[in-house]
Amino acid sequence: MSKIALFGATGTIGSRILDEALRRGHTVTAVVRDPAKLTRNDPGLTVVTGDVLDPESVAGAAEGQDVVISAVGGGDGPGHIATIRPGVESLVAGVRSLAGPAPRLVLVGGAGSLRRPDGTQVWDAEGLPEFLLQIMHAHGDALDFCRTVSDVRWTSLSPAATIEPGERTGVYRIAKEDLIIAEDGSSRISAEDYAVALLDEIEQPRHIGERFTVGY
Repeated sequence: MSKIALFGATGTIGSRILDEALRRGHTVTAVVRDPAKLTRNDPGLTVVTGDVLDPESVAGAAEGQDVVISAVGGGDGPGHIATIRPGVESLVAGVRSLAGPAPRLVLVGGAGSLRRPDGTQVWDAEGLPEFLLQIMHAHGDALDFCRTVSDVRWTSLSPAATIEPGERTGVYRIAKEDLIIAEDGSSRISAEDYAVALLDEIEQPRHIGERFTVGY
């Protein structure tokens, strides 16, 4: 079992990651700005105050952990721009500053930069609203930064084009740079099965230093 520090544990995806990690018996330290928002009681859960944008705060939360997960979002488009890449830069800086063995960094990524069958990227589609493009490119910028990092063990997991709360089936498909599309033309994954895939990757690492994606 792993010792995990989880940033963003109260969000739609982060809460599913928390559920899945505790379900599997991992020890989780949820790092949140307001501990009062996370009232869950579980013997495997510790809740601490921290800030993903502060490398010193990151280092304090990451000390002694096996894995640091970031499921931090930014709300609207400008919020993502202000949070996603700066948060990843802070996470890398915080992990780098640790004197002992550094934990692995696992990031909730975005789908915008994934490649569609025609060779274009998801964010190239016509008619996408500006706020959505901002969110997509915020995640793309964070991934670009990760790809310059060679001294921290990082992994970024992009969801399918649509991710929302749903059923935990434990069944999914994996790709690296290509958007996963079902036979009916949809591209989707439940937040629950996304969490399953992320914890599977933590337990059996296969994508160190790279991005991968999951979908049905």
